[in-house]
Amino acid sequence: MLIGEYTSRVGEKKRVAIPKKLRGQLGDGLILTRGYEHSLVLVDQTRWEIIAKEVIDGSFINKDIRDTTRFLVGSAVEISPDPQGRVVIPDNLFRYAQIESEIVFIGLVNWVEIWDRSKWEERLVYLDQHSSEIADSLGRKGKDE
Repeated sequence: MLIGEYTSRVGEKKRVAIPKKLRGQLGDGLILTRGYEHSLVLVDQTRWEIIAKEVIDGSFINKDIRDTTRFLVGSAVEISPDPQGRVVIPDNLFRYAQIESEIVFIGLVNWVEIWDRSKWEERLVYLDQHSSEIADSLGRKGKDE
């Protein structure tokens, strides 16, 4: 299971080391793409196929589905860690995530998010302030369905 929070530094040429615990569960053939709130999403091939299927299973004539497909699939790249578990983050994704010198890997069971450390710390403040409201909102949605 992909869980935990790990910090890492960005090296030369936008190279980052995937934490060993996550690397062991993800394997070698990885997909890196845009995530929400200026994060990046890292998944293995199997999980990517599930995500991609969910995204593209909707109607092509639906604008929201086309936009979601553009956002997630359009920026996706295949990456393979070197023997030390390092990967290079492509320029477009590096800029999108507004990465500086430190990043945080967040294991979220089915995927890993990669955040610039300062952006993650801002997001944690937001989550701390709004976690009860978010949980209440999700609880109401479950009753409405």
